[in-house]
Amino acid sequence: MSFPRYPAYKPSGVEWLGEVPTHWEVKRLSSIFRPVDEPGNDELSILSVSIHDGVSDKELDEKEMDRKVTRSEDRSKYKKVLPGDLVYNMMRAWQGGFGAVTVPGMVSPAYVVARPTAAFSTSFVEGLLRTPQAVEQMRRYSQGVTDFRLRLYWEEFKTIGVALPPLAEQTAIAAFLDRETGKIDALVAEQRRLMELLKEKRQAVISHAVTRGLNPKARLKPSGIEWLGEVPGHWEVKPLKYVITLKSGGTPSKENLAYWDGDVPWASSKDLKSAELFDTQDHISQKALDDGIAELVPAGSILTVVRGMILLHTFPVVTIRVPMAINQDLKAITPEPSINADYLASLLRGASAEVLSRTDEAAHGTKVLRIETWLAMQVPVPPLAEQTAIVAHLDRELAKFDTLTAEAQRAIDLLQERRSALISAAVTGQIDVR
Repeated sequence: MSFPRYPAYKPSGVEWLGEVPTHWEVKRLSSIFRPVDEPGNDELSILSVSIHDGVSDKELDEKEMDRKVTRSEDRSKYKKVLPGDLVYNMMRAWQGGFGAVTVPGMVSPAYVVARPTAAFSTSFVEGLLRTPQAVEQMRRYSQGVTDFRLRLYWEEFKTIGVALPPLAEQTAIAAFLDRETGKIDALVAEQRRLMELLKEKRQAVISHAVTRGLNPKARLKPSGIEWLGEVPGHWEVKPLKYVITLKSGGTPSKENLAYWDGDVPWASSKDLKSAELFDTQDHISQKALDDGIAELVPAGSILTVVRGMILLHTFPVVTIRVPMAINQDLKAITPEPSINADYLASLLRGASAEVLSRTDEAAHGTKVLRIETWLAMQVPVPPLAEQTAIVAHLDRELAKFDTLTAEAQRAIDLLQERRSALISAAVTGQIDVR
């Protein structure tokens, strides 16, 4: 779908806006908003503001939010908001951490509350401020040494220039974008549902291969294990502790800078996002190894998480392809000679639901996998040649799922690019959608 441009344009005088339709007015945010700081109360609900990628501030700062909410004396520090207000998080505005308020409530002290002083569509202004150019302006106006410490104060925020059409036109543009982005969002949701179905089917294929094998005519026998059911008659069933060895990790002192920013990969749970791992986000130095603070795990080892909130829903299983050190929340797994390492990785993925059922809750609500309970879990062990055949079969079958998943993700990326471009063009007057 293509749209015409407006009949005539004028220079806006604002670098990031460029030219705007001649009948649009260019204003500073200070001329249409004023800051307010009204205290919240127990009758108001606490609101969180969605960031551009769909992650909310409450999710990003859940522990801090929970700590404040549970202390009733701190509720007075929250700020009351009304429908039509624009709120932004001082530390996350440049990441898209702002939004138009649609219901009464209150927000944390980390937010600035801007209340309209004139008749205009706050949702239109929100859409305008969500354009990549506007977000970059908020980043430039934010103060701080590093991205982590950037803060956008009202005194800087209010100087940002915006271009506004007449109110009726703002409303028409906002309504148009609601309709069109709603269609795009529905298509994105379909692709995400497809990805979830592919994920479920992928897991089912893994589970079937490592518990039933590849021969549909094989004679089965009861395993005596509830989660496992029947297995091929010539397979063995053993406790996990008899087929693997474990190695623990540790974290060098952050205060000793000589231990960090070296060339040695150091894995933590945030690195376990794919089936194979070639490098890590953090690195330690050779000195940390020489001083015995950390120890290398050999390439080909399997890593998994044994402590962390990821165990609420996921049991990561990752094969490392280079030697690396690991932190204390991970375990490195080495199979016994009778077990193919790639088969073991597939087996652990196929048994993830059973493994997660053996997690417990440690201090502060953190999930933990009790090693003794985990190692007691009975697992199927086919002959080594059959393990190799299962690995080859899964490589072929899972590649098909990976291709379909990648196609769905590309479709989502294109739809989201289209969504962003459509909003930017409409709210900056580059297309006429009236």
